[in-house]
Amino acid sequence: MIIAGVDEVGRGSLAGPVTAAAVILKNPISELKDSKEISPPRREILSEIIKEQSFYSFASISNAKIDEINIHQATLLAMQEAIMNLPITPDLVYVDGKFTPNIEVNCKAVIGGDKLISEISAASIIAKVHRDDFMKELDKKFPIYDFAKNKGYGTAYHLAALRKSGYTSFHRQSFKGVIV
Repeated sequence: MIIAGVDEVGRGSLAGPVTAAAVILKNPISELKDSKEISPPRREILSEIIKEQSFYSFASISNAKIDEINIHQATLLAMQEAIMNLPITPDLVYVDGKFTPNIEVNCKAVIGGDKLISEISAASIIAKVHRDDFMKELDKKFPIYDFAKNKGYGTAYHLAALRKSGYTSFHRQSFKGVIV
């Protein structure tokens, strides 16, 4: 049976996309756990190991699309696209959370799955590194918001920068705190 795991990152961010990753592990990998429980340097190393030892794909939904369809629907869409972009079709997909995307592949929602299922843990790690890299690049265009550090989340510094300078084309205008 071919098993995949899918997870998303960036759901609560005020800027940037929501990104999902889907992973099918070719071999077991030790140290897999929720990406939030791993230091950034170790996460980057594990991300490379995961990508070398799995089939994987990413999908990102832009802030504009998030504003159009809402963050819940955008998250499900990112997950759906990540699963569909895998180079092989899994028999079963474990999805972190309460909801599964509308897709013609057998999906099972697992609350806290990023702590319980290796494939979801792997997806959480590579999704986090992938989106963090995007936000670091965005920081070069908009250094005032400190995206390299806060990844678009609503830190006090980021909120103060929004009050002072307004929002960018990468901010989610439908999110509280973006338009002041």
